[in-house]
Amino acid sequence: MLDADFFRRWMATAAAALDREADRLTELDSAIGDADHGSNMQRGFAAVTAALEQEDPQTPGAVLTLAGRQLISTVGGASGPLYGTLLRRTGKVLGYGPTVTDQQLAEAFAEGVAAVGQLGGAQAGDKTMLDALLPGVEALGTSYAAARDAAEAGATATVPMQARKGRASYLGERSIGHQDPGATSSALLIATLAESYERGGGGS
Repeated sequence: MLDADFFRRWMATAAAALDREADRLTELDSAIGDADHGSNMQRGFAAVTAALEQEDPQTPGAVLTLAGRQLISTVGGASGPLYGTLLRRTGKVLGYGPTVTDQQLAEAFAEGVAAVGQLGGAQAGDKTMLDALLPGVEALGTSYAAARDAAEAGATATVPMQARKGRASYLGERSIGHQDPGATSSALLIATLAESYERGGGGS
């Protein structure tokens, strides 16, 4: 069973990873975007960890709902609404119980990913964060490690794609040959979920 401490640990682990990888994400974004994805994600997840410490939500759903709200209010561009929607929808589907099962998380996360697709109007193959999220969430029903590997493979697979959504789509064929920064940060989010589980299981 996964409790609120597990989800707090996931958000803290994600914040640390995004802080570490901020320069790489910005470098990827400088090729096909606004060169601010790393700094935006770094700032957003730092705000998430601060809000979680201050408000101390007591259920898995409340942790993710608060995290999503915080990202929407602090991250500029498309990343804030998209990541915020992902976590907030996942949290709302999890509901108010003190613990959730692995299966409940997988199902709720799938709904969060679907909400991202609806908000951004994107689908698999458009060279967006969904190219990591969709294979990642599909594999989450198997294991956390499988989800991590699938998301990382999905991010890498964006390199030969031509962007069809977002700022990168304005570049047309010039977007080919670059890894999508949103898919890369999404793979990091799923990798830190797996790391959090492997480190401590479902509880504190």
